[in-house]
Amino acid sequence: MTTYQHILVPVDESPISYAAVEHALALAKSLNSQVTLMSVIAVDPFVGVDFYKVAPAITDYFMQAEKKAKERLEEIKLSFDRDNVAVSTKLLHGVSPAEGIMHAADEIGADLIIMGSHGRTGIQKMFLGSVAQNVLTQSPIPVLIVKI
Repeated sequence: MTTYQHILVPVDESPISYAAVEHALALAKSLNSQVTLMSVIAVDPFVGVDFYKVAPAITDYFMQAEKKAKERLEEIKLSFDRDNVAVSTKLLHGVSPAEGIMHAADEIGADLIIMGSHGRTGIQKMFLGSVAQNVLTQSPIPVLIVKI
């Protein structure tokens, strides 16, 4: 059996993300693995718009998103700390979620990614896309997809 040394766990505010965290915690405890929790502040759709840098509402929105992501990562980190699992956090900006996840996995030398998937199919998947599907098809390392 492969022993995973470093597990990457992308998280957002969704319940499915927290289900992936629970799986990662259990696996990391049993294998004595290190875990990196990460979030991506997604690519800004207004980046090409002239008023982007001066529009206070937009700037405030992204500052709040970053603050909430940091708070979420720190809150989740506590459960790993309580169980004496080596854990760190990472926050990326300005890339798509799938691209950020792949970059983080490469940067930290992860040998497993555990993430949630909403399990959309058909027309929903075509229009909404799937971060999990993108990571699954791009990743050179194993990806464990958790569905609830």
